[in-house]
Order: sequence, then C-alpha cells, then structure tokens
Amino acid sequence: MNTKLLSSLAAAAILLVPAMAFASTVEAEKKVFAELTALIPQDRIVEIEDLHKKWKEVQKGKSDAVILDIRTGAEFHAGHLKDSNNIDSGNPYLVPKTWPDADTEIWIFCRSQHRATYFVSSLYRYGYKNVYLVHGGIAAWAEKGYPLFSKDFGEIKVIKYDKALKEEFKTRQFDSLASDSLLWMAFNGGRTRSFSLQAIDVLLRSVQYV
Repeated sequence: MNTKLLSSLAAAAILLVPAMAFASTVEAEKKVFAELTALIPQDRIVEIEDLHKKWKEVQKGKSDAVILDIRTGAEFHAGHLKDSNNIDSGNPYLVPKTWPDADTEIWIFCRSQHRATYFVSSLYRYGYKNVYLVHGGIAAWAEKGYPLFSKDFGEIKVIKYDKALKEEFKTRQFDSLASDSLLWMAFNGGRTRSFSLQAIDVLLRSVQYV
C-alpha cells in the first residue's frame, strides 16, 4: 500500500470521526427524549384545541388551572396567551417554589413541544401528578388563529404564518433576534391594522427553540 493511499485513508478517517461523534450524540438525545416522554402519562399529552378550551375556562373563572408558557422572555413578550405564566424552559426548579402542591393542574407549552417535553418530564420526576404537555405549542395556537397578546400591540392574531418568508433588504440591526416571520393582525383601540413583525418577531424565534 503506497504512502499516498495511506495518507488519503488517514485523512478520511479524521473527517469521519467528528461526523460519527455528532451522529452518536444526536441519537443519544433522541433516546433520552423518548425516555423522558415515557415519564409523561399518555392522557396528559393534549392537543392545542384542549389548551384553548382550558384557557377559556380559566378566563371565565371556571378553572384554577395554571397556564404556563416556558418559552424565553423575548418570545413570551412578543405574543402570549392572556394571563398566562412564564418560566424559562431551563428553570423547572422554579415550579415547586411557585406552586408547591403536587396536585396543581398545570398546562405547559413551548414553541412546538420539544422543550416542554423536557420540562414536563422533570415535573413528573418532582412528584407532580396533574401536569399537561400541549402538543404543537404556540405555533399550533397561532396557526389556529387563536388570540395572542402583547404589551406593545394589545390583542393580536396571526393571519399568515410563514417560517420561510424571503425578503430583500440592506440591513436589519436586530435581525438576529428573528429568524421566523409572521404577518399579524392587531386589534388595538378599536382599530384593525395588518403589519409585518419580521424585525422584532421572536414569538416563533428559531428552529433551535423547538
């Protein structure tokens, strides 16, 4: 075997090692995710329509359930369910300090459901018994046309959801904060306005926040 062939094989091996390591960690995360999902009772994994129904009950004072949004603060303030609570997905330990009763009814969601799965499984390991994981998250809520709220715009509705919107522009100072795009319908002061929030939209912030 000549030297050139050996060098080529060595170079190929060097390139393959990081790829193999990456693949192994990806598969490991999938395995852990499946294990955590198994900790959540199947009847506690619900659809976005169930959350909408529960939210309306809470709004009418017919339920004491906790509606808990675990997206980042920036995502939350861009648009959230009225009167919902917010704890970042990385801080499940704050739940026992806020709602110490293990029987507290808590409905939890994120952008889709990935972060929420990690969060909810932690609560079941803490001993909580009545925690709901909302399938689809805020993205599904927006796509259904259910209302969202923000301090900047009051009540808002997504009238078109498009993660792949293509635009042409020269500069956007804060564009790193928003990789998704939305067209909003805002209801504020009795007036209806349609506008784009690409530059400030962090509601559905980016694919890494699944």
